[in-house]
Amino acid sequence: MRSELFAHFFLFYPFLFKEQGRCNDMSDEAVLNKVIELAEPILEEQGLELVDIEFFSQGSEWLLRLFIDKPGGVNLDDCADCSRELSLILDVEEVIEVAYRLEVSSPGIDRPLKKEADFERFKGEMVRAKTLQAIDPDLRGYQRKTFIGELLGLEDDVVFIEQNDKEGGRVELPLDSLETINLEPQF
Repeated sequence: MRSELFAHFFLFYPFLFKEQGRCNDMSDEAVLNKVIELAEPILEEQGLELVDIEFFSQGSEWLLRLFIDKPGGVNLDDCADCSRELSLILDVEEVIEVAYRLEVSSPGIDRPLKKEADFERFKGEMVRAKTLQAIDPDLRGYQRKTFIGELLGLEDDVVFIEQNDKEGGRVELPLDSLETINLEPQF
C-alpha cells in the first residue's frame, strides 16, 4: 500500500542505499529484485533505463526511489509517466507490504556508473572514482582514495582512467576496489 506518490527531478545524486529496518517478510534484496523485474519492461517501453534503485526507511516512512535516464537526459514528464505506470503495477502486485512513498528521478549530472554498458557509453567523459581504501596506483609512495580523469574504458573488471591532475598518468582501478564512480561535471 502506498501513502503518497511523487515524481521528483533532482540535479544531484542523493545519498546511497541505506537500510534502517525491515519492512516485510521478503528480504530487502528480494523486494528490490521484484521491483526491478516489474520496472524494467515499463522503462524499456518508454525508451528509459534504470540507473539505480533505493529502498529504505527515513524515520517512520519508507521510501522507494528509482533513478532513470535516457540518451539526452530525462525530464519531469518522463519521471511522472514512469511513476504513474510503476505505481499501478506495484499496487497490483503488492510487492511492498507497508506504506511507502515512490520517487522517480534523474540520476543527476554526476550520474553513477553502475553497469558495464555505462563504461562504454561514457568512454571519453570525465569521471571521479573513489576507492574503498587508499591506494598508491603508480607506486610513488602517495596513497589516495579519489581519482579524477578521462574514462578510457573497462576491461576484465578493471577501470582505466587518464588522470589530468598533478599526479597525471593512466591509473588502473579494479572494480571491486571502487566505492563509487560517477561522471564528473565540467563547468
